[in-house]
Amino acid sequence: MAVHRVVVLALDGVYPFELGIPSRVFGAAGGRYEVLTCSVDGGPVTTNADFAVTVGHGPEALATADTVLLPPFDTSLLTREPLPGVGEALSAVPAGARIVSICTGAFVLAAAGLLDGRPATTHWAVADVFRSWYPQVPLDPDVLFVDDGDVLTSAGAASGVDVCLHLVRRDHGTALANEVARACVVPPWRDGGQAQYIEHPVPEASANGTSATRQWALENLHEPLSLTELSGHARMSLRTFARRFNEEVGMSPGRWLIHQRVSRARHLLETTDLAVDDIAGQVGFATGTSLREHLHAAIGVSPLAYRRTFRGATASARQAPLQVGADAR
Repeated sequence: MAVHRVVVLALDGVYPFELGIPSRVFGAAGGRYEVLTCSVDGGPVTTNADFAVTVGHGPEALATADTVLLPPFDTSLLTREPLPGVGEALSAVPAGARIVSICTGAFVLAAAGLLDGRPATTHWAVADVFRSWYPQVPLDPDVLFVDDGDVLTSAGAASGVDVCLHLVRRDHGTALANEVARACVVPPWRDGGQAQYIEHPVPEASANGTSATRQWALENLHEPLSLTELSGHARMSLRTFARRFNEEVGMSPGRWLIHQRVSRARHLLETTDLAVDDIAGQVGFATGTSLREHLHAAIGVSPLAYRRTFRGATASARQAPLQVGADAR
Protein backbone atom coordinates (compact mmCIF):
# COMPACT_ATOMS: atom_id res chain seq x y z
CA MET A 1 0.00 0.00 0.00
CA ALA A 2 1.50 3.32 -1.11
CA VAL A 3 1.72 5.85 1.70
CA HIS A 4 0.32 9.29 0.86
CA ARG A 5 2.60 12.10 2.01
CA VAL A 6 0.98 15.22 3.48
CA VAL A 7 3.31 18.18 3.96
CA VAL A 8 2.09 20.95 6.26
CA LEU A 9 3.57 24.40 5.62
CA ALA A 10 3.62 26.32 8.90
CA LEU A 11 3.87 30.10 8.70
CA ASP A 12 4.65 32.59 11.45
CA GLY A 13 1.62 33.29 13.61
CA VAL A 14 0.21 29.82 12.99
CA TYR A 15 -2.68 28.68 15.18
CA PRO A 16 -1.46 25.66 17.18
CA PHE A 17 -4.81 23.86 17.13
CA GLU A 18 -5.13 23.88 13.35
CA LEU A 19 -1.43 23.10 12.91
CA GLY A 20 -1.99 19.79 14.71
CA ILE A 21 -5.14 18.75 12.82
CA PRO A 22 -3.47 17.03 9.83
CA SER A 23 -1.22 14.88 11.99
CA ARG A 24 -4.11 13.98 14.29
CA VAL A 25 -6.62 13.06 11.57
CA PHE A 26 -4.36 11.50 8.95
CA GLY A 27 -2.31 9.84 11.66
CA ALA A 28 -5.42 7.90 12.72
CA ALA A 29 -5.86 6.35 9.26
CA GLY A 30 -3.94 3.14 9.90
CA GLY A 31 -0.62 4.12 8.32
CA ARG A 32 -2.08 5.23 5.00
CA TYR A 33 -0.65 8.74 5.35
CA GLU A 34 2.66 10.25 6.39
CA VAL A 35 2.56 13.81 7.72
CA LEU A 36 5.60 16.11 7.64
CA THR A 37 5.71 19.70 8.87
CA CYS A 38 7.94 22.33 7.30
CA SER A 39 8.55 26.07 7.29
CA VAL A 40 9.67 28.40 4.50
CA ASP A 41 13.25 28.39 5.80
CA GLY A 42 13.42 25.26 7.96
CA GLY A 43 13.62 27.33 11.14
CA PRO A 44 11.27 27.59 14.14
CA VAL A 45 7.87 29.15 13.62
CA THR A 46 6.11 31.53 15.97
CA THR A 47 2.51 30.80 16.89
CA ASN A 48 -0.30 33.10 17.94
CA ALA A 49 0.11 31.67 21.44
CA ASP A 50 2.98 32.23 23.88
CA PHE A 51 5.29 29.63 22.35
CA ALA A 52 7.07 28.78 19.12
CA VAL A 53 7.34 25.42 17.38
CA THR A 54 10.35 23.71 15.87
CA VAL A 55 9.52 21.99 12.59
CA GLY A 56 11.28 18.94 11.24
CA HIS A 57 11.78 20.08 7.66
CA GLY A 58 12.54 22.96 5.37
CA PRO A 59 10.75 23.95 2.16
CA GLU A 60 12.42 21.12 0.24
CA ALA A 61 9.83 18.78 1.78
CA LEU A 62 7.15 20.42 -0.39
CA ALA A 63 8.71 18.90 -3.51
CA THR A 64 7.92 15.42 -2.13
CA ALA A 65 4.28 16.10 -1.25
CA ASP A 66 1.18 14.33 -2.49
CA THR A 67 -0.90 16.85 -0.54
CA VAL A 68 0.21 20.26 0.75
CA LEU A 69 -1.75 21.78 3.62
CA LEU A 70 -1.63 25.39 4.81
CA PRO A 71 -2.98 25.91 8.33
CA PRO A 72 -4.17 29.40 9.31
CA PHE A 73 -2.18 32.15 10.94
CA ASP A 74 -3.04 35.25 12.95
CA THR A 75 -5.25 37.68 11.07
CA SER A 76 -3.05 40.60 12.14
CA LEU A 77 -0.38 39.18 9.80
CA LEU A 78 -2.61 39.01 6.72
CA THR A 79 -1.28 40.84 3.68
CA ARG A 80 -2.70 41.23 0.19
CA GLU A 81 0.63 40.36 -1.42
CA PRO A 82 2.43 37.02 -1.04
CA LEU A 83 4.27 36.63 2.26
CA PRO A 84 8.09 36.54 2.04
CA GLY A 85 9.40 33.17 0.89
CA VAL A 86 5.97 31.58 0.49
CA GLY A 87 5.74 31.96 -3.29
CA GLU A 88 9.14 30.38 -3.77
CA ALA A 89 8.26 27.55 -1.39
CA LEU A 90 4.95 26.80 -3.15
CA SER A 91 6.64 26.80 -6.54
CA ALA A 92 8.33 23.54 -5.51
CA VAL A 93 5.01 21.72 -5.07
CA PRO A 94 4.68 18.93 -7.69
CA ALA A 95 2.17 19.54 -10.47
CA GLY A 96 -0.06 16.64 -9.46
CA ALA A 97 -0.22 17.42 -5.75
CA ARG A 98 -3.37 18.53 -3.93
CA ILE A 99 -3.27 21.84 -2.11
CA VAL A 100 -5.48 22.40 0.93
CA SER A 101 -5.99 25.45 3.14
CA ILE A 102 -7.66 25.95 6.48
CA CYS A 103 -9.18 29.33 7.38
CA THR A 104 -6.76 32.19 6.59
CA GLY A 105 -4.54 29.80 4.68
CA ALA A 106 -6.81 30.62 1.73
CA PHE A 107 -5.27 34.12 1.67
CA VAL A 108 -1.89 32.54 0.93
CA LEU A 109 -3.30 30.55 -1.97
CA ALA A 110 -5.17 33.55 -3.35
CA ALA A 111 -2.09 35.78 -3.13
CA ALA A 112 -0.17 33.15 -5.08
CA GLY A 113 -2.84 33.15 -7.81
CA LEU A 114 -3.82 29.54 -7.09
CA LEU A 115 -7.50 30.36 -6.50
CA ASP A 116 -8.13 32.62 -9.49
CA GLY A 117 -11.49 31.68 -10.98
CA ARG A 118 -11.92 28.78 -8.58
CA PRO A 119 -14.59 28.40 -5.88
CA ALA A 120 -13.18 28.81 -2.39
CA THR A 121 -14.03 29.59 1.21
CA THR A 122 -12.38 31.01 4.30
CA HIS A 123 -13.45 32.04 7.78
CA TRP A 124 -16.67 34.06 7.60
CA ALA A 125 -15.19 36.84 9.77
CA VAL A 126 -12.58 37.74 7.11
CA ALA A 127 -14.76 37.09 4.07
CA ASP A 128 -15.27 40.78 3.27
CA VAL A 129 -11.52 41.45 3.34
CA PHE A 130 -10.88 38.41 1.16
CA ARG A 131 -13.46 39.54 -1.41
CA SER A 132 -12.03 43.07 -1.55
CA TRP A 133 -8.48 41.81 -2.04
CA TYR A 134 -9.22 38.93 -4.41
CA PRO A 135 -12.36 39.72 -6.43
CA GLN A 136 -11.26 37.16 -9.03
CA VAL A 137 -11.98 34.34 -6.56
CA PRO A 138 -15.64 33.24 -6.27
CA LEU A 139 -15.89 33.03 -2.48
CA ASP A 140 -18.60 31.14 -0.60
CA PRO A 141 -18.32 32.04 3.09
CA ASP A 142 -21.31 29.90 4.10
CA VAL A 143 -19.79 26.43 3.68
CA LEU A 144 -17.40 24.42 5.85
CA PHE A 145 -15.13 23.54 2.94
CA VAL A 146 -14.93 23.62 -0.85
CA ASP A 147 -13.54 20.69 -2.84
CA ASP A 148 -12.45 21.88 -6.28
CA GLY A 149 -10.51 18.75 -7.16
CA ASP A 150 -6.83 19.45 -6.67
CA VAL A 151 -7.44 22.57 -4.55
CA LEU A 152 -9.54 22.50 -1.38
CA THR A 153 -10.25 25.36 1.00
CA SER A 154 -11.96 25.23 4.38
CA ALA A 155 -13.41 27.64 6.89
CA GLY A 156 -12.14 28.36 10.41
CA ALA A 157 -10.75 26.15 13.15
CA ALA A 158 -12.61 22.83 13.36
CA SER A 159 -13.49 22.91 9.67
CA GLY A 160 -9.91 21.75 9.23
CA VAL A 161 -11.04 18.48 10.78
CA ASP A 162 -13.96 18.38 8.34
CA VAL A 163 -11.80 18.82 5.25
CA CYS A 164 -9.18 16.30 6.42
CA LEU A 165 -11.90 13.72 7.10
CA HIS A 166 -13.34 14.52 3.68
CA LEU A 167 -9.97 13.72 2.11
CA VAL A 168 -9.79 10.40 3.94
CA ARG A 169 -13.32 9.67 2.71
CA ARG A 170 -12.39 10.68 -0.83
CA ASP A 171 -9.22 8.60 -0.80
CA HIS A 172 -10.39 5.49 1.05
CA GLY A 173 -14.17 5.59 1.47
CA THR A 174 -16.70 6.26 4.18
CA ALA A 175 -15.86 3.24 6.34
CA LEU A 176 -12.30 4.36 7.04
CA ALA A 177 -13.33 8.01 7.45
CA ASN A 178 -15.85 6.91 10.07
CA GLU A 179 -13.18 4.89 11.88
CA VAL A 180 -10.86 7.90 11.90
CA ALA A 181 -13.66 10.14 13.19
CA ARG A 182 -14.38 7.70 16.02
CA ALA A 183 -10.70 7.55 16.95
CA CYS A 184 -10.57 11.35 17.06
CA VAL A 185 -13.94 11.56 18.86
CA VAL A 186 -15.44 13.90 16.27
CA PRO A 187 -18.51 13.59 14.02
CA PRO A 188 -17.66 12.02 10.64
CA TRP A 189 -19.75 14.68 8.89
CA ARG A 190 -21.25 17.92 10.16
CA ASP A 191 -24.55 19.12 8.77
CA GLY A 192 -24.84 22.58 7.31
CA GLY A 193 -22.16 25.20 6.79
CA GLN A 194 -20.46 27.94 8.74
CA ALA A 195 -23.51 30.15 8.26
CA GLN A 196 -24.86 28.47 11.37
CA TYR A 197 -21.90 29.84 13.39
CA ILE A 198 -22.18 33.46 12.30
CA GLU A 199 -23.47 35.59 15.11
CA HIS A 200 -27.14 36.35 14.62
CA PRO A 201 -30.28 35.93 16.72
CA VAL A 202 -31.18 32.26 17.02
CA PRO A 203 -33.88 30.55 19.06
CA GLU A 204 -32.88 29.10 22.38
CA ALA A 205 -32.46 25.33 22.30
CA SER A 206 -35.76 23.90 23.42
CA ALA A 207 -38.48 21.45 22.55
CA ASN A 208 -39.45 23.97 19.87
CA GLY A 209 -36.30 23.29 17.85
CA THR A 210 -36.01 21.08 14.79
CA SER A 211 -33.54 18.46 16.06
CA ALA A 212 -36.25 15.90 16.88
CA THR A 213 -37.72 16.32 13.42
CA ARG A 214 -34.31 15.93 11.81
CA GLN A 215 -33.81 12.68 13.69
CA TRP A 216 -37.28 11.53 12.64
CA ALA A 217 -36.47 12.38 9.03
CA LEU A 218 -33.25 10.34 9.16
CA GLU A 219 -35.25 7.36 10.40
CA ASN A 220 -37.71 7.79 7.53
CA LEU A 221 -35.48 8.74 4.60
CA HIS A 222 -37.18 6.11 2.44
CA GLU A 223 -40.36 8.23 2.55
CA PRO A 224 -40.96 11.31 0.32
CA LEU A 225 -40.96 13.67 3.36
CA SER A 226 -42.50 16.88 2.11
CA LEU A 227 -41.91 20.22 3.84
CA THR A 228 -45.52 20.05 5.02
CA GLU A 229 -44.87 16.69 6.72
CA LEU A 230 -41.67 17.95 8.33
CA SER A 231 -43.26 21.12 9.66
CA GLY A 232 -46.25 19.10 10.85
CA HIS A 233 -43.98 16.75 12.79
CA ALA A 234 -42.30 19.79 14.37
CA ARG A 235 -45.72 21.34 15.07
CA MET A 236 -44.76 24.58 13.37
CA SER A 237 -46.09 26.58 10.47
CA LEU A 238 -44.26 26.11 7.16
CA ARG A 239 -42.66 29.54 7.39
CA THR A 240 -41.56 29.16 11.04
CA PHE A 241 -40.18 25.68 10.43
CA ALA A 242 -38.20 26.72 7.36
CA ARG A 243 -36.75 29.74 9.18
CA ARG A 244 -35.92 27.81 12.35
CA PHE A 245 -34.39 24.94 10.37
CA ASN A 246 -32.12 27.26 8.42
CA GLU A 247 -31.03 29.05 11.61
CA GLU A 248 -30.13 25.77 13.32
CA VAL A 249 -28.59 23.87 10.39
CA GLY A 250 -27.38 26.53 7.98
CA MET A 251 -29.33 25.26 4.96
CA SER A 252 -32.90 24.73 3.83
CA PRO A 253 -34.83 21.55 4.77
CA GLY A 254 -34.93 20.46 1.12
CA ARG A 255 -31.19 20.85 0.62
CA TRP A 256 -30.48 19.07 3.91
CA LEU A 257 -32.72 16.15 2.92
CA ILE A 258 -30.96 15.73 -0.41
CA HIS A 259 -27.59 15.76 1.34
CA GLN A 260 -28.75 13.08 3.79
CA ARG A 261 -30.18 10.93 0.98
CA VAL A 262 -26.96 11.17 -1.02
CA SER A 263 -24.85 10.35 2.06
CA ARG A 264 -26.98 7.29 2.82
CA ALA A 265 -26.79 6.21 -0.83
CA ARG A 266 -22.99 6.51 -0.81
CA HIS A 267 -22.83 4.32 2.28
CA LEU A 268 -25.02 1.66 0.64
CA LEU A 269 -23.01 1.79 -2.58
CA GLU A 270 -19.85 1.17 -0.58
CA THR A 271 -21.15 -1.54 1.72
CA THR A 272 -23.82 -3.50 -0.21
CA ASP A 273 -24.44 -5.08 -3.62
CA LEU A 274 -27.91 -3.55 -3.93
CA ALA A 275 -28.94 -2.36 -7.37
CA VAL A 276 -29.01 1.39 -7.93
CA ASP A 277 -32.81 1.42 -8.20
CA ASP A 278 -33.11 -0.46 -4.89
CA ILE A 279 -30.76 1.99 -3.17
CA ALA A 280 -32.74 4.90 -4.58
CA GLY A 281 -35.89 3.49 -3.00
CA GLN A 282 -34.20 2.96 0.36
CA VAL A 283 -32.96 6.54 0.57
CA GLY A 284 -36.09 8.28 -0.70
CA PHE A 285 -35.26 9.11 -4.31
CA ALA A 286 -38.18 8.32 -6.60
CA THR A 287 -36.08 6.57 -9.23
CA GLY A 288 -32.56 5.38 -9.94
CA THR A 289 -32.31 8.22 -12.44
CA SER A 290 -32.99 10.73 -9.69
CA LEU A 291 -30.26 9.16 -7.53
CA ARG A 292 -27.82 9.29 -10.45
CA GLU A 293 -28.55 12.97 -11.03
CA HIS A 294 -28.18 13.96 -7.38
CA LEU A 295 -25.02 11.88 -6.86
CA HIS A 296 -23.44 13.36 -9.96
CA ALA A 297 -24.36 16.88 -8.82
CA ALA A 298 -22.82 16.21 -5.40
CA ILE A 299 -19.58 14.44 -6.32
CA GLY A 300 -19.39 14.36 -10.11
CA VAL A 301 -19.59 10.60 -10.69
CA SER A 302 -22.22 7.96 -11.41
CA PRO A 303 -23.30 5.40 -8.77
CA LEU A 304 -21.52 2.56 -10.57
CA ALA A 305 -18.30 4.56 -10.92
CA TYR A 306 -18.48 5.48 -7.24
CA ARG A 307 -19.00 1.83 -6.27
CA ARG A 308 -16.07 0.68 -8.40
CA THR A 309 -13.83 3.26 -6.77
CA PHE A 310 -14.76 2.64 -3.14
CA ARG A 311 -15.84 -0.97 -2.73
CA GLY A 312 -12.22 -2.10 -2.86
CA ALA A 313 -11.11 0.68 -0.53
CA THR A 314 -13.89 -0.15 1.91
CA ALA A 315 -13.01 -3.84 1.88
CA SER A 316 -9.39 -2.97 2.58
CA ALA A 317 -10.46 -0.71 5.44
CA ARG A 318 -12.46 -3.57 6.96
CA GLN A 319 -9.57 -6.02 6.61
CA ALA A 320 -6.89 -3.67 7.97
CA PRO A 321 -7.70 -2.86 11.61
CA LEU A 322 -7.22 0.69 12.75
CA GLN A 323 -3.98 1.17 14.66
CA VAL A 324 -4.74 1.71 18.32
CA GLY A 325 -2.41 3.67 20.54
CA ALA A 326 -1.53 7.35 20.64
CA ASP A 327 -3.85 8.00 17.68
CA ALA A 328 -6.88 6.50 19.40
CA ARG A 329 -6.54 8.07 22.82
